[in-house]
Amino acid sequence: MTALTTRLRDRRLDAAPTRAQAIAFGASGFPTQLMAQTFSAFVVYFYVTHLGVAPGWVAAAMIAHGVLNAVLNPVVGALSDRIRTPWGRRIPWIGIGIVPLVVAFALVWMPPALPTAGLIVWFLVVVAVYDIAFVVVVLNISALFPEIFRTTEERARGNVPRQIFAILGMVLGTAGAPALYGWIGWSGMAIALAAVCLVMLVWSFAGGMIERRVPEASSEAMRWGDQLRYTFANRAFVPYVLGSLFVQTSIAVILAAIPFYVRYSLGAAEGEGSLLLGAIFVTAIPSIVLWSAVVRRTSPRTALLWSVAVFGVAVLGYLLPTSVRAAALVGVAVGVGVGGLLQLLEVVLAQIIDEDAARTGHRREGAYFGINGFVVRGSVVLQAVVAAAVLTASGFDASLGDAAQPDTVDGGIRIMVAVVPLVFTALAWLCFWLYPIRARDV
Repeated sequence: MTALTTRLRDRRLDAAPTRAQAIAFGASGFPTQLMAQTFSAFVVYFYVTHLGVAPGWVAAAMIAHGVLNAVLNPVVGALSDRIRTPWGRRIPWIGIGIVPLVVAFALVWMPPALPTAGLIVWFLVVVAVYDIAFVVVVLNISALFPEIFRTTEERARGNVPRQIFAILGMVLGTAGAPALYGWIGWSGMAIALAAVCLVMLVWSFAGGMIERRVPEASSEAMRWGDQLRYTFANRAFVPYVLGSLFVQTSIAVILAAIPFYVRYSLGAAEGEGSLLLGAIFVTAIPSIVLWSAVVRRTSPRTALLWSVAVFGVAVLGYLLPTSVRAAALVGVAVGVGVGGLLQLLEVVLAQIIDEDAARTGHRREGAYFGINGFVVRGSVVLQAVVAAAVLTASGFDASLGDAAQPDTVDGGIRIMVAVVPLVFTALAWLCFWLYPIRARDV
């Protein structure tokens, strides 16, 4: 153990990362997105359809989950910026949080036999542990990205493996999950995915998570009030974080709606949701390379505006299909936009952090990613509210069979999967249009 801690302490990044380090760091995108997207896409469906919990109760529990996660982000981010240890600012947080994270993720899908009230309590307690560990691990991994990669060129290239791994995690977590729970049940799915996540996180932690030897600023000297004041006074950050909230809400609503869309609008078996989700994320993989080239030739703002526009136009196509195959073709177009969003959002935030460091003299990756997480976690709340409102208004009743649902359910679900995401995407495009940094690098 002493030798391991010494090796971690002595590792420091003094120049550009090697290809092996960039790939290992990028591997962290696989388990984090696998867990996040599986949770986002299926937790409402699992608790409503398979456990029989009323949509309103699930929405209330998801709101509590969103509030806790949102509050944790800025607190953990600010503490991460301030802490100084022999092993760095971020590494200790990540190492401590990996095991609790994967265990709590598995337990979300493995509730004991309980009445409705007991299931809600189980959900709240287990998800609280999951939230704490997820924020501790993922926020600190994200905070390493602007520190490891220092220019738009480096970030555009370095983010490619990370986002490809992330999409592969999404494919397994969202498109593969229905096949897994159809084959080995929800508990089997949880154990299998948690084991994969643990292996990938350990590899990434050992091979790619390396901090700079001397951080540029003593950000621990900045008071809490100044942290908030400088962040929310940043003219680039405010439109960015609002746009990011709207984008994440659009994606979250689509992922939550697709299981209902497949079963109640397309009349297909629930396992065929894999085809729709797979079409999105498989298409997004080559799209990441495309958007990496676009941002290197234009600017982060321009590339982001184009990717949001492509995504918004594509999601409206979900109104029309009557078969899984036709809906999967719409997903191909959606995937092109998703690839751009995954590639560009953190590149833009890293640019904001650079501008803030030049202006204030403090490197505050943790604070910016934390406050971004605080705001963006509102997408979970908005997703839950939209799902509960649409399902309730359309007359959906989980106790009825597929054929017994009212005709209005189909129309409501199509609105949820197409029109609602388009509205949020339009708001996001407006926010990013107001983003003031036009240059490629600060």
